[in-house]
Amino acid sequence: MSDSKFTAPIIQELLDSELSERSLIPSLEEKILRIRNSLRPGQQQMADWQSGPLAISAVPGAGKSTGMAAAAAIAIARQYERSSSRRQLVVVTFTRSAAANIKAKIRKFLRDDLSLPQTGFFVYTLHGLALNIANRHSDLSGLQLENVILITPTQSHRFIRTAVEQWIINNPDVYLRLLEGHQFDGEETERLRRQSVLRTEVLPELANTVIHEAKSSGISPELLREWSKQTTDEYAILSVAAGLYEQYQNLMRSRDFIDYDDMILAALRVLENDSARHIEQNQIFAVFEDEAQDSSPLQTQLLEILASNREYEGMNTDAMNRVSTYSPLNLVRVGDPNQAINSTFTPADPIYFRQFCEECDRIERLATMDRAGRSTRIIIEAANFALKWINNQWLATTKTNNKQQIPDNRQVPFRLQTISPVEAGDPQANANPAPVGRGLELYTPRDIHHTVELLSQRVIELFGEDPTKNSAAILVRENRQGRWLAEALTPLCKEHKITLYDVGERDRRSHVPQEILALLQFCDRPHSPDYLKAALEALVQRQLIPTQDLNALASLPEEFLYPGPLAPPQPETVQKAARMCRSLLRARLELPLYQLISFLALTLNYDQAELATADKLAERVNQQIAGNSSMGGMLSALSEIVSSERFEPVETEDSEERYTRRGQLTIITMHKAKGLDWDYVFLPFLHENLIPGRFWVPPQSQFLGDFTLSEVARAQIRATLHEESIIPDVSQAWEVAKNLKTSEEYRLLYVAMTRAKLLLWMSAAQKAPFTWSKPDNLQEQAPCPVFPALKRQFPECVMNLAVMSK
Repeated sequence: MSDSKFTAPIIQELLDSELSERSLIPSLEEKILRIRNSLRPGQQQMADWQSGPLAISAVPGAGKSTGMAAAAAIAIARQYERSSSRRQLVVVTFTRSAAANIKAKIRKFLRDDLSLPQTGFFVYTLHGLALNIANRHSDLSGLQLENVILITPTQSHRFIRTAVEQWIINNPDVYLRLLEGHQFDGEETERLRRQSVLRTEVLPELANTVIHEAKSSGISPELLREWSKQTTDEYAILSVAAGLYEQYQNLMRSRDFIDYDDMILAALRVLENDSARHIEQNQIFAVFEDEAQDSSPLQTQLLEILASNREYEGMNTDAMNRVSTYSPLNLVRVGDPNQAINSTFTPADPIYFRQFCEECDRIERLATMDRAGRSTRIIIEAANFALKWINNQWLATTKTNNKQQIPDNRQVPFRLQTISPVEAGDPQANANPAPVGRGLELYTPRDIHHTVELLSQRVIELFGEDPTKNSAAILVRENRQGRWLAEALTPLCKEHKITLYDVGERDRRSHVPQEILALLQFCDRPHSPDYLKAALEALVQRQLIPTQDLNALASLPEEFLYPGPLAPPQPETVQKAARMCRSLLRARLELPLYQLISFLALTLNYDQAELATADKLAERVNQQIAGNSSMGGMLSALSEIVSSERFEPVETEDSEERYTRRGQLTIITMHKAKGLDWDYVFLPFLHENLIPGRFWVPPQSQFLGDFTLSEVARAQIRATLHEESIIPDVSQAWEVAKNLKTSEEYRLLYVAMTRAKLLLWMSAAQKAPFTWSKPDNLQEQAPCPVFPALKRQFPECVMNLAVMSK
């Protein structure tokens, strides 16, 4: 027998065996189908995306990030199949932690489910993406990153304050008009008080608001001035804002500072260049955006350019930006307009995502992820009821107030989408779990102290025999509530071995450098009204002196600190503040320079972590001024640390531990709770003065009118951006601002309610403080309007306190 006759059957046998084995290995399409079939209907629509625009409107707990990660992995797999090019998928999300989370999920799908390399995609925050583009084309972006310093401007930032001072010098007539307000008798003390209000509060707040709003929308100071010509208000608010904005921009350029909006603008400058734009677009086959409800106009523009298909570049700009059946945008935007809770203090504007959803709906490219397995059914029912009730109340009110005006459904607080429980056989473990107790518990305590008693009793019952089994959180509207609760609950939690974690503590630690700087600046120049007021604000914030009109105290520093024999007697609250300030000045004279920061930390009554942060700060400053040990050197070093935000507070706990770890009772604000969930969620202090609250014009600035300049300017800018026919006047803009705040506060409550899995505990005490800076000053407070409606709708969930107290 020849070799060929012997080997031929063996080779054929091996080939047959290999083909048989291959048939047992699932193809890539089969693997994709397995992932798709494991998803819910709304998630499947995302996974089925092949090209073009797609909007995904998701309810809380619907599995947005899991769905996006699965869809991203499938899109990458299909790109491997159809093309040998190395074009990438770009995934963009809101925070660095969210970016890390979704990156890990995409890698897991690629590795475990698709057996593909963990490549083919990038995950960025929006600003990270912009910075990456600007850095690659520094000649076009105008950003030399090794020479610039990134800052986050705030109302108290020195650039904002300097811009205000320069604007006042350059515009004395306009400033005088603001100083006169509605009426002014020329009295010197009142003039000084108004000066303090304008220079330290009104104008910095206006500058901060307008700079954020304008830059994030690509609006220049010149364009703002043009818009101001269409308004007739007596203060020319937009013109004042344009001048402040211009001064700020000049300062930033002269010092080589940039802010986050400058990153987006720099990236857009790069993409204006045809060659650079082609290079960037050629690297990308699609863009997926998470948390799209929080985008600003410029951020949306950046993503649309990157997601544009080059085959359509011959189209004009208007056609390019229009979403149509043949849209060039390979763009998937995922978000929940009902969780838009940042638009009244950031440039985020949910109207743009709503518009995108409407445009995609028109061409049948809108998917709704409405099934959620996070919460028990009674919590879902309560959240759905609150959404519909609030929308109905809003529409009824606007129809009453504007009889001839048809309400714009884009401006109602909520997009009408309800949460549905998941279907039987859903892959999520323990989806829509059984409730603990009634699932929803509604309390009306006598006062805030009674609230703590009831909440404490329930916490002890829930943590029970094994405190490590479940997670719980108290969600508060503002940090001062959280601080008061932490003090009240600490003894109980220690007794029952429950870990109490007050998230607001870290925020307070991050303010240590700024507070120390404020007190040192006062010690260096006590005659400065600005420095005196900043020091007093720090002392009030730390509750070391009573809340009072600080502008009146700061307008005459010498008279406040060292009143003469002919000066009128000072009230006790003023005397206490003056004594505290004089003690700081004595310390400046008696202590060596290197001990001052530690002394001020003790004076401010810092806790252990804050003291550790102050010690770290003192060490840093002393190292920097080793060759120039002077007060001027210390202030310069501290100012640099504060302005460049390059100082991390000391953490006494593992900073990577989750807010949701088991065996812990977390105190956290409603804003920070977004994206998190707990087994048990407590919502105390649900009062009308906070939710929905109202824009409160501080008494010290009421000489300007019954409105705030910053909110009027914001409303006027947004009206123009929304392409309304006319810019609203002051009274109309103020009403718009109030409606925007009301809507956002209700969305915040909705977010808070949907954090709970097994039990949602809600209360509105009969008596509560009007302001939480004075928590002992109790008075009758009306509940949040939706709370009585919930009690009527769910009478079985109203807790009988008379029975409970027996």
